[in-house]
Amino acid sequence: MKKNFQIIDRRDFLKKTGLGAAALALSPALLAQAQANGKLRIAQIGVGAMGVEDLKAISSHPLVEVVALCDVDSTNLGKAAADFPQAKTYADYRVLLKELKNDIDAVVVSTPDHTHAPASLMAMKMDKAVYCQKPLTHHVSEAREMKKVAEKKGLVTQMGIQVHSFYDYKLATLLIQSGIIGKVHTVRAWSPKNWGTDDPMPQGSDPIPADLDWNLWLGTAPERPFKEGEYHPGNWRKVLDFGCGTLGDMGVHIFDTPYNALALDVPRTIKNECRQPTGFGFPENNIVTYEFPATPYTAETLTWIWSDGPGAPADHPDLALPNGDKLPDQGAMFLGEKGRLLLPHFMQLPRLIVDGQYKEMDIAQFNLGEPVKDYAAESKKHYHEFVDACLGKTECSAPFSYSANLTETILLGVIAGRFPNETLHWDSKKARFEEDKANEFLDGKYRKF
Repeated sequence: MKKNFQIIDRRDFLKKTGLGAAALALSPALLAQAQANGKLRIAQIGVGAMGVEDLKAISSHPLVEVVALCDVDSTNLGKAAADFPQAKTYADYRVLLKELKNDIDAVVVSTPDHTHAPASLMAMKMDKAVYCQKPLTHHVSEAREMKKVAEKKGLVTQMGIQVHSFYDYKLATLLIQSGIIGKVHTVRAWSPKNWGTDDPMPQGSDPIPADLDWNLWLGTAPERPFKEGEYHPGNWRKVLDFGCGTLGDMGVHIFDTPYNALALDVPRTIKNECRQPTGFGFPENNIVTYEFPATPYTAETLTWIWSDGPGAPADHPDLALPNGDKLPDQGAMFLGEKGRLLLPHFMQLPRLIVDGQYKEMDIAQFNLGEPVKDYAAESKKHYHEFVDACLGKTECSAPFSYSANLTETILLGVIAGRFPNETLHWDSKKARFEEDKANEFLDGKYRKF
């Protein structure tokens, strides 16, 4: 691996990978290709951890053909290839996309967060439909660009928040929009997961495993030595250069339903109560408070409080349950004019609380059928929806037009963690903070690799 490296602008990266020129819109050509082949031809980028689950779920659709697999870890790649021996294998997604641009219809991106946008945008510039894992991007500027490209080209897109398509979350959305608790003034959401560290950046280096291309794993991120057990395969989420902390992991899932149900845009103010930044890892505990402008389902201002890390959430009257019941480990509480709605995460029905007591709800009116408690069956729905949308049979429920705004909201909270206990003011139209010192974190320099 080279010790000297170049930092290039994100736009230069796209130009130098041959993606500067505009192309024809995808959808008609994609549909024609898929109909001619009888299959939607998929390339899967990232086949470790969540990538394995993504690959299993999307390939379970009868009209999917897995054409290519890509991973920087040859052991992960070998295991996936054993299940899909007909698929071509690659270590570098750029090589895959250039070589197979005429042989694939859609791309699934299941890499660490910092690679989501570079890989997705390259595919999108080639007119490919994209299913990208959450959070959609590592930087706010990338989320806005992915939304812009998807809309300009008319691409089929979906962010990987599979619980978005689960029964319980659909029900909660319908309940809130039906006015069951009136206009909502506050949402509290929480997860005790800890994708943070107070440790300093590890010093020294360890031998790079023979099955890992460390340069490709780093991709556009700043160069650093490999350290065993620190980044790959499982701890990158806690590191600023690669992940988005607990907020960018569980926060996306748990924010999604309230965000969707309340038809929110992006927040006006953001404040993160956490420890001082170390420049290496995310804080282990975060309390992020957002204020959103009104929507038809909210009061004049909606306050959103997110808590994560060990011990989250702290006791609060808003979270007290009837009969002394224990709060679910993860979830969200909607507070409205007429009561509260508890939405556990996950595979549990929402519960209505009025005057300190649980109340029965008429859910038959929503025609969702009987509650579903089969995770294996539910988890495939979001992926199959993407495939069917590519084939012109339906539309995606979490396209980039929606999920880019959700991701932007999440990332603004992540940025606020660099300025503990300060309220940041966000101008959505200008895509800038009023506090200029925070604007440098909206984008990132891409390393040439």
